[in-house]
Amino acid sequence: MTAARRNQEVAGLEDRPIRWIVDDAMKFTAREVRRGRHYRGQMLDPPKYGRGPEGEVWQLSEHLPQLLRNAAALTPPEGPAFVILTVYAVRLSALALGEAVADAFQACGGTLDVGEMALREDARGRLLPTALSVRWWRD
Repeated sequence: MTAARRNQEVAGLEDRPIRWIVDDAMKFTAREVRRGRHYRGQMLDPPKYGRGPEGEVWQLSEHLPQLLRNAAALTPPEGPAFVILTVYAVRLSALALGEAVADAFQACGGTLDVGEMALREDARGRLLPTALSVRWWRD
């Protein structure tokens, strides 16, 4: 959370209404959909695999489609909005991840940008891939 708050400061967004949520994303988004809530911006960074405190199992390949449907349902029906999804250490292509987001957000319109995140190696200057990323937005 410290790094996220630092990024908020660096971006000059200290006074913006950013709500930091550390929770089980599936449970949280399902609750918010039931409550009829909307979010103009969402950042999703799900693990490839995980276990909850009560033995719940998260499998990216199995649960990501529902998480994306929840995220789409939390997007306001009109006006600007964005969703950023990052996924690490998976055997997916950026194209497959982009198609999953496109399927979930089809009814929302908007634009999709798919790519890879990378670090530049100091010694040779090569790019080392670290993650896949998808950005959906509507102006």
